[in-house]
Amino acid sequence: MGKVVLVTGVARQLGSRLVRRILRDSEVDRVIGVDAVTPEHSLGGADFVRADIRQPAIARVLAEHSVDTVVHMDVTGTPLGAGGRTAVKETNVIGTMQLLGACQKSPTVERLVVKSSTSVYGSAPRDPAVFTETTPPKSLPSGGFAKDAVEVEGYVRGFARRRPDVAVCVLRFANILGPAADSPLAEYLSLPVLPTVFGYDPRLQFVHEDDVIDVLRIALHEPRRGTLNSGTFNIAGDGVLLLSQCSRRLGRPTVPVLLPAVTWVGSALRTLGVTDFSPEQIRLLTHGRVVSTDQMRETLGFVPSYTTAEAFTDFARSRGAGLLPPEAVADAVDRFATLVSKERI
Repeated sequence: MGKVVLVTGVARQLGSRLVRRILRDSEVDRVIGVDAVTPEHSLGGADFVRADIRQPAIARVLAEHSVDTVVHMDVTGTPLGAGGRTAVKETNVIGTMQLLGACQKSPTVERLVVKSSTSVYGSAPRDPAVFTETTPPKSLPSGGFAKDAVEVEGYVRGFARRRPDVAVCVLRFANILGPAADSPLAEYLSLPVLPTVFGYDPRLQFVHEDDVIDVLRIALHEPRRGTLNSGTFNIAGDGVLLLSQCSRRLGRPTVPVLLPAVTWVGSALRTLGVTDFSPEQIRLLTHGRVVSTDQMRETLGFVPSYTTAEAFTDFARSRGAGLLPPEAVADAVDRFATLVSKERI
């Protein structure tokens, strides 16, 4: 018998893509897709169960299908349908509690994979240049999706202590980008004009959607020879981009805002539909965040196909031309740099 895999959050494109991909794996016998909303995307030959992971009924789903591997994808920063931020938080936190409670009671569950985020490190002015998986944050996130992710990981650690027989893998993804990205940062980068914090140009990391699917597949199977896929891993593409570089490549002008007025701008953006422009999102766009991926390569044995810059390029291509042609912006910046150099000479 092959694996019986349950995937949460399959109504989102990333969850449905994972389902379709692992159905082709020879080690997988059946895939059960779970969500409170009926998916608009195809799930291939997977079984879909409409269930809300915030309800105890999720335990019955695990039992009825004798699930041995659970991939928890339903940890996200954007709502699906009505409910807004409140519904997102309930699904992230209460849904995770219910799911872990069901896994704890299940005699068949052998492996748990959780989609988390590098936002658990927060963003602060005295942060280290690079976070490793064991670096404590200078300041814990105080709200938004980042705080949800911190709480989710706390519950997962508790589960791992109570069920040491279950292999647990937590993947902390950098900002996920690609043609179908639906994260809060993707919403921000899709604005016609990007508000930025005056005097700051944060460093950012990205991971491509395709690499997300590939690394999740590694995490849900037995570890390959010479690797270990239990534990916590940062997942990001090589390199970093400055926010100013992102805006130029998108062809979107920036509007620098003084730090005291940033909170007001955040409220205005939430009114425009940027759902998680929380204080933590503002801190990211002020101080940035960079994580080490040594463990991803050396222990997990995963090498992303896309660098941070390549993932961003694919995202930018899907968003179409901005108000300013990127080539013209780059040319203007180069001319300005040349003029400055001549003045100094």
